Amino acid sequence: MTLPGKQHRISRPAAACATAAAASLALFAALLFTGTVDIPAADVWRALGGDGGEATRLIVIQLRLPMALTSLLAGAGLALAGLLLQTVFDNPLAGPSILGVSTGASLGVAALMLLFGGAALSAGYFAALLGGALAGAAAVLAALLLFSTLVRSSIVLLIIGILIGYLASAAISLLNFFATQEGVHSYVIWGLGNFSGVTLDRLAVFAPAVLLPAAACFLLVKPLNALLLGDVYAASMGVGIRSTRNALLALSGILTAAVTAFCGPIGFLGLVVPHVARMACGTSNHASLLPATLLFGGAVGLLCAFLSVWLGGGSLIPVNAITPVLSVPVIIYVILNRDRLSYMR
Repeated sequence: MTLPGKQHRISRPAAACATAAAASLALFAALLFTGTVDIPAADVWRALGGDGGEATRLIVIQLRLPMALTSLLAGAGLALAGLLLQTVFDNPLAGPSILGVSTGASLGVAALMLLFGGAALSAGYFAALLGGALAGAAAVLAALLLFSTLVRSSIVLLIIGILIGYLASAAISLLNFFATQEGVHSYVIWGLGNFSGVTLDRLAVFAPAVLLPAAACFLLVKPLNALLLGDVYAASMGVGIRSTRNALLALSGILTAAVTAFCGPIGFLGLVVPHVARMACGTSNHASLLPATLLFGGAVGLLCAFLSVWLGGGSLIPVNAITPVLSVPVIIYVILNRDRLSYMR
């Protein structure tokens, strides 16, 4: 029973999640109705309902819908991966692209794609690409975990991650040098990053590869919050530090590898979106931060896809040409205002 004159106020995290969800819905719809081919809105509606011309249904159902779903999942997956890495390494500048995880996943894909050329892009080969990306990401995460036991400074660990990324990039350059022309062309196109290469058939593999580890993240809210207060406090609460970190690194690696294998190495989203979610929610409590990061990640992924279509006119702009423009101002703001942001320790 509500007392007279007493009003319920929606919490800040709930308002942030509602805003991100509304933005995602609006951008998802915008992607369905916007494309490189001009289709009237009424025809798009008919195509979504299973009616209309065959060409229109092909464009809307087979091209635009998978692209919208892929950008939603990719943005959410990279955002969650970045949040996990920032918590595990206690570093606000940690992220899949900064710590070399994305580059490691790219190396795994490059080893397959450049060795086998255009065959790597066939429908049956995406499972192998996913496996290669997982192996590359796991190797980088294992190295980072090893160095985290040797160095205490988060800045030093960040530098080590950048150096590991450079080593992986050097290996990719060597593979490019010795690869065939067809393999190099395939890898260059893949490396630009895009959300349009996942068909409905491939989406049946990509979606579980993102959704299952994302769901597992919500089972680790208590350990994540405990890690924020330090290893000693987390251990006193019965949290297994090593097993928890291994689980979190495994989940972040799977998320990063899945997105990288199917969409290419997408930069910055994993670094920036967790900070956007923290600023919107005003808290580092993962019970609120995990769903907010998921929703904001999906919204930013959809925004990048929409800008790729809208700014490209008759073609698609590579996603990696858009993410730095959106992300760098947020990164600079976080660095300059680190002491003032309430959610930062």
